Amino acid sequence: MSAVRLPQDLVRAVADSHEREDIDSFLDEALNAGPVIRDPQGARYYALVPACMPTRWRMAVMEWRALGVKCLGPGSYLGVPRPQSTSPEPGTWNSYWAVPMISAGALCRPLDIARLIAAGQQLTCDEQ
Repeated sequence: MSAVRLPQDLVRAVADSHEREDIDSFLDEALNAGPVIRDPQGARYYALVPACMPTRWRMAVMEWRALGVKCLGPGSYLGVPRPQSTSPEPGTWNSYWAVPMISAGALCRPLDIARLIAAGQQLTCDEQ
């Protein structure tokens, strides 16, 4: 598998919220229950996607860099939270599942990720 790193500001813009529960619910719906890890310390979200995404979506991935989006493929390291970590632990910066992984093969669909990023790009460009 690979992961797409999404900046918190882009996700908040698309979710139209700063509330964790609202954002998590939005991601669950927008990504069709595809798994997403939240890194509160880095202010990022990581959507887990098929391993082929960095190569098959190469042109889009290069364009997304301007938005702070990065596709992590082979050779990348991403810490994965414990399965039961589905909310922030008070007093820590531990990652947690914003959208829990349903099963090992259930990943976000690349097209859903692309749509989320396109919406975020439109919204963040409108704000500037």
